[in-house]
Amino acid sequence: GEVPILTMFAASGMMLLVSAGNLTTVYLGLELLALSSYALVAIDRDSPLSSEAAMKYFVLGALASGMLLYGMSLVYGASHTLDLGGINVAAGTIEGADRLLLLTGTVFLVVGIAFKFGAAPFHMWLPDTYHGAPTPITLFIGSAPKLAAFGMTYRLLESGVGPLGEQWHLLLAGLAALSLGIGNLLAIAQTNLKRMLAYSTVSHVGFLFLGLASGTAQGYASAMFYAISYAIMSAAAFGAIVLLSRRGFEADRIDDFKGLNARNPWMAGLVLCIMASLAGVPPFLGFWAKLAVLRAALQGDLLWLAIVAIVFAVIGAYYYLRVIKVMYFDEPVGEPLQVRSNRPLRAMFAVNALALLVLGLAWNPVMDWCQKAFAA
Repeated sequence: GEVPILTMFAASGMMLLVSAGNLTTVYLGLELLALSSYALVAIDRDSPLSSEAAMKYFVLGALASGMLLYGMSLVYGASHTLDLGGINVAAGTIEGADRLLLLTGTVFLVVGIAFKFGAAPFHMWLPDTYHGAPTPITLFIGSAPKLAAFGMTYRLLESGVGPLGEQWHLLLAGLAALSLGIGNLLAIAQTNLKRMLAYSTVSHVGFLFLGLASGTAQGYASAMFYAISYAIMSAAAFGAIVLLSRRGFEADRIDDFKGLNARNPWMAGLVLCIMASLAGVPPFLGFWAKLAVLRAALQGDLLWLAIVAIVFAVIGAYYYLRVIKVMYFDEPVGEPLQVRSNRPLRAMFAVNALALLVLGLAWNPVMDWCQKAFAA
C-alpha cells in the first residue's frame, strides 16, 4: 500500500516544482519528490541490494540538496528576495561584491541541478540506484522526474538568474560535454541492462543540456521536447524488463535477451523500437529529439559542442545496437523468457513502445506545443 501513496506524493512534488515562482516553493517541491523517491527505492526491505541503493541515493541526494540550498541562500543574500521574478530583476542591476555572491550562488545552483539530473561528474548515485531499486521503481524515477528537473532548471536559471546567462550557459555546455563522453563510454562496458540504461541516462542528460546551454527560446523548447521524449523512451525500456521478469528472476542482463526474436518476435520487435529510438535511428522519436537539440546548439553558436554530441551519438549507438544484435542473431540460451500474462500491462507496454514510432512520424504537434510554451 505504500507504493501508490509515495508515488502520489512524488508526483505532487513534481507538480509543485515545475509551477514554483519562489525559491522556498522550489525547495519544498524538490524535497517532497526526493524523500518519496528515497523511500520507493528502499521499498523492498528484504533485498540488500535495494537497501544499499537507497542509502547511496539518500546520502548523495542529501548532498545535492544541501548544495542547492546553499546556492539559494547565496542568491537570496545577493538579491534580498526569494521571488524568482525579483531575483531576475536584481541579477541585471547589482554590481560589485553582491554580483560575485550571486555568481557563486549560481554555480552552486548548477551543481545541485546537475546532481538531480545525474549529469557527469555528479552521476555517481545513478547506476547503483537504477540497478538496486525494484525495476518498476526504476521505471518511475528514471522517467517522470526528468521532466520535473527540467522545470526546476528553467525556473532557477532562466526565470531566476537569467541575466547571468553568459556564465551558466558555459557551465551547462561543459557539463553536457562531460556527460556525453562519460555516459556513452561507460555504458559500452556494461553487461547489466539496468546499469547500461543508467549510464545512457547520463549521456541523454548531456543532449538535454545542449538545448539549455544555447540560451534561446528554441533551445528551451528543444530541451523540453527532449525531456518528454526521453521520459517516454526510458519508461518503455524499463517496462520491457518488468514485462519479461518473473518471481525469482529479473531479466536485467543483456544476455537474458539472447534469441528473443526466435521465441517471441512481437516482444523482440517492441524492444527493437525502444533501442532504435534511444540510439537516435530515424524515423523514431529519439532521432528527432537529438536533431532538435543539435540544431539549437548550432543556433546558440555552440558548434564545438554539437560536434562532440554527434561523435558520441555514433559511439553510443553501439551499445543499443548490441541489444538488437543479441535478440536477433544470437542463439537462445537457458530457460525461455516468459512475458507476463497481465494483459493491461502488456497492452500499456505495447502502446508505449509503438508510440516511439508513431510520434517519430508525427512529432511536429509535440514540438509546436513545446515552442508555444516559450513563445512569450
